[in-house]
Amino acid sequence: MRRAAAGDLFVVVVAVIALAVGVVVRGDDRPTTTEPVAAVTVDSTRLLLDGEPWWPVGYNAYQLTTDWSLNVGCGAQVNLDEYFGALPARSLTRFALLAPSTVRSDDGTIDYAAADAVFAAAARHDQLVLPVLASGDGACDGETVKDIDFYRGQWRTRQASAHGSYADWVRTAVQRWHDAPALVGWTAVGEPEPVTCLDAACTAPSGRTCAPDAAEVLRTFYDDVGALIDEIDPDHLIFAGLLGGDQCGSAGPAYANLGASPGIDVLEYHLYPTDALVPVDARLPARIEIAKDVHKPLLVAEVGIEAGSCRPLAQRADLLRAQIDTARDLGGAGALVWSYVPDPRPSECTYDIGPGDPLWPRLN
Repeated sequence: MRRAAAGDLFVVVVAVIALAVGVVVRGDDRPTTTEPVAAVTVDSTRLLLDGEPWWPVGYNAYQLTTDWSLNVGCGAQVNLDEYFGALPARSLTRFALLAPSTVRSDDGTIDYAAADAVFAAAARHDQLVLPVLASGDGACDGETVKDIDFYRGQWRTRQASAHGSYADWVRTAVQRWHDAPALVGWTAVGEPEPVTCLDAACTAPSGRTCAPDAAEVLRTFYDDVGALIDEIDPDHLIFAGLLGGDQCGSAGPAYANLGASPGIDVLEYHLYPTDALVPVDARLPARIEIAKDVHKPLLVAEVGIEAGSCRPLAQRADLLRAQIDTARDLGGAGALVWSYVPDPRPSECTYDIGPGDPLWPRLN
């Protein structure tokens, strides 16, 4: 009853605000469904699906909310039924659910139809999704790096989109889709780095530095944004979004401190082996051990190897499967490949995995 009451209040508040400021919100009726909700939980370092051990494999498909008839998009438009229909049942897809994807390109009004369609298509095909609510580097999300001031507190106040601040967007997204049947959990920010920008571009390494308190700032952010998400949706997991290497705010022992945050249920590592023939990235075993120490699962949320002009697709498929299997043997909690695109570029050296790629039958 508490959640139903909160949802009713949210709709009323949005309606009142819209009338007061003249904002038009399209698709503002929250989607309803009678389909069963997937129950994904944690048991120490394991993920469970409906109470049974679950080791998810799937894709990153960041551009699923692209709809050229509605928004400016983020990458090419995907046929959602074709994509989800080609996956093994109850695969996991991680995708970008960014505030700009809910803003119409023609008149700037809020329209949830493109994002609603992702959740609906996933449910139709018995699939599971993990939305990422913001990008740390700003890609498709305002194109501005989220710097240390953002994590220090501007995430609550800085105008970020038509929805208001980043905190406003989190409240909106979690309230709207918290009961979607395909939802596994939330990622607050993808690959956060609380850097201090030295120039407008904030490019690494010359245009940025890392303040002495960056790790403390990022830990406080996770504590606070996790509490915000959990207040609205206590039933779904919160994923760390961390790249997992020596990035600002999470390098060295800071990774363990972040892992202990009550605002994180599942740790992450993003695996891009510099030598794809090496069985495992040297940092991954250490990060998995940290996850064990804080009694949380670690999802290899991105694993990518380039192919095309630089490597045959079939060889890449074998190498990716080997990386996935190694992550499992080491004690990881799942692996998601980077990345699915509907328009791969076989004449270039990229991470693109398109329809019909040799990897598809290897995901089972």
